[in-house]
Amino acid sequence: MNIFVTGGAGYIGSAAAQALLDAGHAVTVYDSLVTGHRQAVPEGARFIHADLADAEALAQALGAERYDAVMHFAAFIEAGESMKDPGKFLRNNLANSLALIEAAWRAGVGRFVLSSTAAVYASSDEPLTEDSPLAPANVYGFTKLAVEQALEWYRRVHGLRYAALRYFNAAGALPGRGEAHRPESHIIPNVLQVALGQREAAVIYGSDYPTPDGTCIRDYIHIADLVSAHLLALDALGERDRLIYNLGNGAGYSVRQVIETARRVTGHPIPAIERPRRPGDAPRLVACSDRIRRELGWEPRHPDLADIVASAWEWHRAHPHGYAP
Repeated sequence: MNIFVTGGAGYIGSAAAQALLDAGHAVTVYDSLVTGHRQAVPEGARFIHADLADAEALAQALGAERYDAVMHFAAFIEAGESMKDPGKFLRNNLANSLALIEAAWRAGVGRFVLSSTAAVYASSDEPLTEDSPLAPANVYGFTKLAVEQALEWYRRVHGLRYAALRYFNAAGALPGRGEAHRPESHIIPNVLQVALGQREAAVIYGSDYPTPDGTCIRDYIHIADLVSAHLLALDALGERDRLIYNLGNGAGYSVRQVIETARRVTGHPIPAIERPRRPGDAPRLVACSDRIRRELGWEPRHPDLADIVASAWEWHRAHPHGYAP
């Protein structure tokens, strides 16, 4: 197939683009490089440097050749920031995504795979299923849910087939490919930067949550397992017109557990400091991925947190400044 990948210069999008190429698909990466890295775009992918907000560039890109599917990874991801600057997230994550869906439909694209999030759900003490209550605690989660709902209407009205993959915390690294956000907001790379001497201490935002050790609990999924699910969903859209799946390992780890795991993996003491809660952080988000396991046969091959952290540590030691020289 011929696949149009937005955000293909980012952490997850570039890994997906590489996996698509490895599977024999043709790939065009469309990325503004606002948060992505040109060096992350895989060799063999056609690259278009443009913004989704540029309607003319987007229409020209989608109309230049026939695409079988769009994989949409282009979005701002910092939930905390979305509570400080909601307009930024509403414009980029929601308005630009709506423009992409419309442009894709007009260009005759038949399949659309959305990189969604567990942030669409209300916090729960039980593992979240696809039928769990939807109640985003932050603007970021709201924008993803709104895009999912827009895709449902395009399915009903125009027959656009879509998959929404709601994952929790993508983590870990692949050979030569890892997290390099600017600024970095994810806990595992931030903790590993302490071990590299780039930060003085890990930060625990909130130690008074209703959890066993008082810190937030999250599900972590290895980037390789995440990408494999996207390719399975893409193929499944050949027969089905709507797929909504959770992706996760089903095991939650607290912030303190992540820090302790990083200490064991790196051999570094990694001091930690506590700060107040951040707006929009839910106490617990853990996935139940039974549906995609049952329907598509997906299984995470790297479920252990220590393995995830070790792969990230290997990347960060080899690339202490990310994709920069």
